Amino acid sequence: MTRSAHGLLRMLRHRWLDDTDTRRALDDAALDRLAARVAGSERRHSGEIRISVEAGLPLSYLWQGLSARDRAITLFGKLRVWDTEHNNGVLIYLLLAEHAIEIVADRGLSRQVPEAHWQQVLAGMGEAFRAGRYEAGLMAAIDAVEALLVQHFPLAEGTSNPNELSDQVDLR
Repeated sequence: MTRSAHGLLRMLRHRWLDDTDTRRALDDAALDRLAARVAGSERRHSGEIRISVEAGLPLSYLWQGLSARDRAITLFGKLRVWDTEHNNGVLIYLLLAEHAIEIVADRGLSRQVPEAHWQQVLAGMGEAFRAGRYEAGLMAAIDAVEALLVQHFPLAEGTSNPNELSDQVDLR
């Protein structure tokens, strides 16, 4: 297949999906369970976790040939995940059109965790997403991120984590 044909197919795949597909993948009950899981996780460490789910990339990303990783980095900034007290915010990004998941960690955590470890975490979740088990895959992502945040940013005895970011799933 030529590069232009591949690009056209990618564009069609991304434009075919919309917010109804996002809602079909994660219904209101699943969104509530994910938000509750994030809130529960944040009671165990000083980090902040955000989840963003998008059906397809914006047209401008497709024209430029940008990746799910590029979009995740942009959303990391737009959702202000970088703007936490201890620089330990983490964005978990799911792109339905490509069954892709990306994890973007702020410098406080990324300094502690080698890139190879993040790749192992992502590889372990890929099967759930390819099988359409989005909630299970996102729960596994939260578990993996939580383990790292508890290890590197545990809460001191008697303290709590002020909720700096919304626990709700960001749907695009």
